[in-house]
Amino acid sequence: MGDFVIDSDENIRKTIMQSKDAALRALQNFDLDWEHIRFNQLSDTCTFIIQTNKDGSFLLRIHSENHHEEINSELVWLDALNEKINVILPKGVLDRNGSRTVTVDQENGLRVYASLMRWVEGVHESGGYSEDQIYKEGVLLAKLHQASQSFEIPSNFTRPVWGEQSFKQAMERLTQHYDKFLTDAQFSLYQSAAERILSRITKLRKDGESYGLIHGDLHQGNIVFYNGEPRPIDFGRCGFGYFLYDIAHTILGLYPTQRELVVKGYRSIRGLGDDWLLDLESFTVMVMIENYCHHAPDPRETEGLKEEQPYAQAIIKNYLSGAPFLFNKLEI
Repeated sequence: MGDFVIDSDENIRKTIMQSKDAALRALQNFDLDWEHIRFNQLSDTCTFIIQTNKDGSFLLRIHSENHHEEINSELVWLDALNEKINVILPKGVLDRNGSRTVTVDQENGLRVYASLMRWVEGVHESGGYSEDQIYKEGVLLAKLHQASQSFEIPSNFTRPVWGEQSFKQAMERLTQHYDKFLTDAQFSLYQSAAERILSRITKLRKDGESYGLIHGDLHQGNIVFYNGEPRPIDFGRCGFGYFLYDIAHTILGLYPTQRELVVKGYRSIRGLGDDWLLDLESFTVMVMIENYCHHAPDPRETEGLKEEQPYAQAIIKNYLSGAPFLFNKLEI
């Protein structure tokens, strides 16, 4: 099927309609007494919330890419995490044939895959997070990384790698779409930052203490709280990468003092190694740029991307000049 085409309102509407049709077909493969199906969101996957009579809610995902083994591998890792750590996590649901994924042949001739997961109860705090909650996010990250270190990877396990090559691909995507929200001069700063990032991360060692299976997208939108405890959701981008890269996703959307709390919580469980601050700065700028690369083609995101540029440009300028920025208030 390839990536979802979301470059116009018409294509977005068409994709959601086709995905809902695929979702209804996929549900026929599960022993689920469901009542309602509701569109959730469209990004790398198109997701729907499924409400049942007795068994609570579920999340049904329609995958834009036919990477069957990658989807299965994600669910295998989630099964392992559910056994290893005492945190409520998403968990895949097998169809009536015992499969983790369902193949759906659509009327338009396209084939997609669907996966069903148990819904993770929790909320995003509308009034802001307490210091204790932010600290616990760091503890959560450390627990996930500890579990990653002890995970024995099966022979057919396939997940993406987040690093030098994926970042180069992201920059290629931004090159095609940057003019929707950046001037040429602003984009030039992005290119300079990308060169500095690549120079830094290519020198890092991939040892068991710093590198492994990571969530890959644990920003604030993918953490919900239940009775004050953080729960991670949406492991669709999980793959191999540096643990600091994972931390960068979590701290990017936080205030400087909150970032310090995440790091403090993390270090209460795991160490960060030598030169962790300089590396974390590079990964944080990398994550920020990747986010813009991902959202640039989507017309729903354009205005928001423009509004964020004063802050983004301040981060990049500090990074390029070698001035600390993670735990300092920036002048915009």
